[in-house]
Amino acid sequence: MMTTTREEAGPLAVEAALERIRKTHGHVPEGFRILAEHAPDAFLGYMGLREFVFRAPPEGHLEIWTTEFIFVLLDIQAGNIRGARNHLSNAMRAGLTIGQLTEGLVQLIMVGGITAWNMGGREILEFALEIERESRPSPG
Repeated sequence: MMTTTREEAGPLAVEAALERIRKTHGHVPEGFRILAEHAPDAFLGYMGLREFVFRAPPEGHLEIWTTEFIFVLLDIQAGNIRGARNHLSNAMRAGLTIGQLTEGLVQLIMVGGITAWNMGGREILEFALEIERESRPSPG
């Protein structure tokens, strides 16, 4: 079994990809950091998919908030609540509203049943309400 080293994958390409993640999230999540360190070729392959999906119009067809929102719902259904929280923060910074989130969560219940709500949907809505409260200007 052959492992690709960071040098073989191109250290500048890996560092540039990590910087793009840093710009999106405000930091590099540990999962990305360790993948980039130990399997840089796989990390760069993943980044190719990620960059395709996160193209804003006119290159892409979905607004960034919509792409992030889709990942929120997919992550909840997959049981990846940490990922859903990360994507929710990004989606709300990009314009997702509580109303839009709520409608999507109801669709999630239609697909995944009440278990999807209990396993993550409710937590994500509560987290969104917390984000909204913290982003409101303080009175006076």
